[in-house]
Amino acid sequence: MDKNINPFNPGAGVSPPELAGRSEVLGTALTALTRIQRGKHAKSLMVLGLRGVGKTVLLNQIKDRAITMGYLAEMQEAHDGAELKQLLIPVLRRLLLRLDRLQNTVEAVKKGIRVLRSFIGNITIAAGGAEVTLGVDPEVGYADSGNLEDDLRDMLIATGEAARDAQTPVAILIDELQYLSKEELGALIRGIHAINQAGLPLVLFGAGLPQLAGQAGDAKSYAERLFEFPRLGALLEADAWKAIRDPVEEEGATISEDALREIYEKTHGYPYFLQEWGYTVWNIAEGETITEQDARTATSESIRKLDESFFRVRFDRTTPAERDYMRCLAELGEGPQRSADVASALGRAATSLGPVRDSLIKKGMIYSPEYAQIAFTVPLFDEFMRRVTATPTA
Repeated sequence: MDKNINPFNPGAGVSPPELAGRSEVLGTALTALTRIQRGKHAKSLMVLGLRGVGKTVLLNQIKDRAITMGYLAEMQEAHDGAELKQLLIPVLRRLLLRLDRLQNTVEAVKKGIRVLRSFIGNITIAAGGAEVTLGVDPEVGYADSGNLEDDLRDMLIATGEAARDAQTPVAILIDELQYLSKEELGALIRGIHAINQAGLPLVLFGAGLPQLAGQAGDAKSYAERLFEFPRLGALLEADAWKAIRDPVEEEGATISEDALREIYEKTHGYPYFLQEWGYTVWNIAEGETITEQDARTATSESIRKLDESFFRVRFDRTTPAERDYMRCLAELGEGPQRSADVASALGRAATSLGPVRDSLIKKGMIYSPEYAQIAFTVPLFDEFMRRVTATPTA
C-alpha cells in the first residue's frame, strides 16, 4: 500500500474519511440550526461521550454546516484551570467584530461591542503577544455587576440582539465543558435560557464527558429543558466496518471480512481506535487486499503505539496514589465498578479515598456513570492498566 495516500486520520479531533454512525446526532444539530435561522425555538445541544468517540469531530462538523448555512460560528475548548469568562471573551470579540464588518451593521452591533467592553472589565486580551483593545467605552449598567450569571446573561443577550438586527445567526461551540465549575456552568445555562426566552438567533453546541449531564442538572434544575444531551458511544459493528472498508475501497484496495472482524474486536468499535488500526494496517499491508494477518500485525503495532503515547500521556499525569486506584479499578474488570469494591481492593475505607477519586474525576480520567459507581473515561484504558501492572514501566 502507498503510505502517501493512506486514507485514515488518527488524531485528536481530526475528521475521519468516513463519518459513520453519527447521522442522527448531526441531523438533530442541523434541525436546530435550521429552526433558529427561521426564527423558531430549538434546544441547544451538549454532546456526551467517552474519550475517542468523536465529540470534537462532531462539533467541527456542526460548525462547518453552520457556516455553510450562513451562521457566524466560533469554537473554543475549555480546560482544567481556565475560567469561562476568559474563554468566552475572545470568542465574543471575534463574533461581534465580524458582525460589525457586515454591510448591514446596525446600532445593536455597536451596543454589543460596548457591552463586551463592560464584560471585559480589567481583563487584558492578548493576541500575537500584543494587547488588543476594542477602542470603545463600556455600556454602563450592562455586564458590569461583577456577578458572572448576570453579566454573562447581559453579554449573550447583547450578542444575540446584534445577530438578530444584523440578520446573521450566531453559533458558539465549546468543547470539554465538564471542566467548567458549577457556578460557570450555571451562568452559561442561565444565559442560554435568557436567549431562548427572547427568541434570539444564538445557539450553543457543547461537548463533554458523560458526567456533564449531571453537572448541568446540578447547576440548574431546568437544564434538561434547554438542552438535548445526545450520547456518543462505540460504533455498531456495521458502522465500524463501514468506517474502515469504505475509505480502503475508495483508494482502490480491498479488505477481507476476517480483517474487519479482527479490527472491530480489538477496537470495540471506538472511532479513534478504528482510525489508529486503519492507519497502521494500511501501512503494513503489501498487497492490494488487507488480510486477517495484516490486521493481527496491526493490532500488536497499534497497541504498542497507544501504550507509548495515547495512554501513557494520561497515565503520566497521575500520582502514585491515583495509579494505585486506577490499577485496582482495572483489575476488577471491564466497565463500571462499585467505588466500595475499589476501596476494598486497596484495603481502605471508601471515605478515605474520596480525595483521590475526586482528583481523578477532575483530571478527566474517571467518571461516575451512576451513584456509587466509577469507570474510566478512556476506552480500553483498563487493558492498558493491566499491561502496566503486569510489566511495570514506571
